[in-house]
Amino acid sequence: MQNYQHIGHSAVRVDGKEKVTGAALYTDDLDFGPNLLYAEVVEGPHAHAMILSIDTSEAEKVHDVVAVVTGKDFPYNFGLYMKDRYIFAQDRVRFFGEQIAAVVARTPHAALKAAKLVKVNYKPLPKVLCPVEAIAEGAELLHPNLKNYQHVPWFFPQPDTNIAHHRKIRKGNVEKGFDDADFVLEDTYNVPRYSHCAIEYHAAVAKYDLSGRLTVWASSQSPHTQRNLFANALAPLGIKHNDVRVIAPHVGGGFGSKAGVTMEILAAAIATKVPGNPVKVLWNREREFYNTYQRLGVVAKLKIGVKNDGRITTLKHDLFWDAGAYVEYGANVVNAVGLSAIGPYKVDNASIDSYCIYTNLPPGGPYRGFGYSEFLFGLESHMNRIAKHLNMDPVEIRRRNAIKEGDLTAYGAHMNPNGLHKAIDAVEQKIQWNQPLISNDPNIAIGKGFSLFWKAPAMPPNAASSCFLKFNEDASINLLVSGMDIGQGFLTVMAQIAAEELSVPTSKIRTENPDTDRNPYEWQTVASHVTWGCGNAVRKAAIDAREQIIELVSRTKFLPKETLFLENERVKCTTDPSFELLLKDFIINGIQAEDGTFKGGPILGRGVFMPEYTSTNADPETSQGGHPNVHYTVGAAAAIVEVDKQTGKVRIRKIVEAIDAGKALNPSLVEGQIVGGVLQGISTVLYEEMKFDHRGKMLNPNFTDYKIPTALDVPDEIIPIIIEVPQPDGPYGARGVGEHPMIPIAPLIANAIDNALGIRITSMPITAEKICLTYLDSQKKSSI
Repeated sequence: MQNYQHIGHSAVRVDGKEKVTGAALYTDDLDFGPNLLYAEVVEGPHAHAMILSIDTSEAEKVHDVVAVVTGKDFPYNFGLYMKDRYIFAQDRVRFFGEQIAAVVARTPHAALKAAKLVKVNYKPLPKVLCPVEAIAEGAELLHPNLKNYQHVPWFFPQPDTNIAHHRKIRKGNVEKGFDDADFVLEDTYNVPRYSHCAIEYHAAVAKYDLSGRLTVWASSQSPHTQRNLFANALAPLGIKHNDVRVIAPHVGGGFGSKAGVTMEILAAAIATKVPGNPVKVLWNREREFYNTYQRLGVVAKLKIGVKNDGRITTLKHDLFWDAGAYVEYGANVVNAVGLSAIGPYKVDNASIDSYCIYTNLPPGGPYRGFGYSEFLFGLESHMNRIAKHLNMDPVEIRRRNAIKEGDLTAYGAHMNPNGLHKAIDAVEQKIQWNQPLISNDPNIAIGKGFSLFWKAPAMPPNAASSCFLKFNEDASINLLVSGMDIGQGFLTVMAQIAAEELSVPTSKIRTENPDTDRNPYEWQTVASHVTWGCGNAVRKAAIDAREQIIELVSRTKFLPKETLFLENERVKCTTDPSFELLLKDFIINGIQAEDGTFKGGPILGRGVFMPEYTSTNADPETSQGGHPNVHYTVGAAAAIVEVDKQTGKVRIRKIVEAIDAGKALNPSLVEGQIVGGVLQGISTVLYEEMKFDHRGKMLNPNFTDYKIPTALDVPDEIIPIIIEVPQPDGPYGARGVGEHPMIPIAPLIANAIDNALGIRITSMPITAEKICLTYLDSQKKSSI
């Protein structure tokens, strides 16, 4: 094993001091001076209705109001994967709270006052709030123009229906697999919508200056993607890509909610109507719930056949996704799951139908786990139920079916190297799986649960990363990248990679937040791919700079390149121990030759990475033939829980989770992701629940009624385990781990509750009330 100086060590976060001292600035902290204008959005009070008229005359009379804009000012659609959404609603609203208009004023108070005076006449239309009902015969058609929407070539919308995309997998002979099975289990699982609950609100400030330059400051995971979408949507105004600049300050949490484009495009568009003045659009907590992306809900119908020895013979998985009113991003969640819904198992015969369905609820979009948490709730629950029927240990049935390197995935590509079996063994040992659990209280039941997990980065085949690296006079470094640190430690890990290649300590490396004018391209900070993708680009840039340094010293000091190396901010020589040249002495000013001239100049590194082996060219009827995913990150987890039989209250005593990081570039950051992901997973399975009434209005858009865990709900013990089976094309063997830790938590808690009480709950969240009622019902049935 190579002895690294910086890689594999828990370096101190390079942004730590800035954040803990309060010096870090977020979008709403930025000072734009006395000319700053404020925009207040007018929202629709119907889940589905035609807009008959909009009267803004009274709003325009309010003192300090500068402008009122509506859909007629911006009849332009946008979307990352499918252009099905408009900046402001045009002829109809499709979810409760959709933006109809906006008032721009010199004060927030004036904007709010005027917004209340905008009069809109509606004609209510039939609404559809359930994905299964949305595809039933005779259902109201929510997007009659679906057939004309532009979309990426690997999406397959079904015109004249509410199915925006249908991803199919057909592998092997499914029906024969069921015929060969000794046992078949079939059931339906329900997972509702969830909110991201990031601490920082969505915020955007835009300025369209008198030269036609549009600058947007936004709390964003996707600055370059936003620039692209802004430029495309506003192209009818004569705006080009090089006219748009997106600056992304620090982000106070994202979890997917700040990926792509949501409210930020409002600021960009409104600014064009008040040139020369910055305009701020700031969401509040309530809007964070109902007018940003939500995690998609799903109804999953699962049927698995197995032999008596536990081997899976076949799998049929039908997933009906509640994608909401617009699917411009959420459809890719559906697509990603459709490619991977066999789970981390070797399945020779598989049929998967993943349907992206329009409903009149708020738009669904990216959320940590990107659909994998949702489908694994059913799949991993199913595995335990099958094991129980076969009288087989739940760990053993997973070990027997777990996917290995070289096995075929659902779409026919070979599985990457992975440590799934090592993770199973490590978790089994740490949780003491075979040790009996005994409760000393008759009202307290104790149970264990186990789950596997996997996830691939859900990216287009041409998602790219890039890096500029520049030295300063003292040999300190600025890394220009466009990934975002959303808490995962991205800035620090990129500094560690550059430090490893250039022998400069991380304390002298500053990783810069994105500015699309200055920082090179990054697709987005999503999909748990930036450590892998941007890490490769940073490493290439550092190697590029190192090679320039070595070449310069070689030709000016007449030393063979192969004898030169970097150490402690110096160039040294293997054949001459006395030779050393400080980087700071020449990294900018060059090296003076014997004739008095100078050679070299400022060292600038450049790195670009794109996975050139990926492809979406597959048969749309089977998904066979392409290579849509770059790799999978895998792992295993287990829990011990206590359940109060009288109240249904769950106390989690211990959770163990092992994840194969390939190579943990910063172990403490990986462990932090595991702990954080575990807690977020606990929140979704035990507490969180979005409630909507019959009108499609969310009833609990606040932290009083939308429950998230507190410090009192943290498990007594969380044990993170890092497995390292290198990813061949990862930087130093690394692959992403950011989303994965929360993915197995829902099924393993459900499995532990079943182990404790003998009840199987197939819908989330698994609240205390639901546990109590289900247990009481089971006791009544057993007594009859």
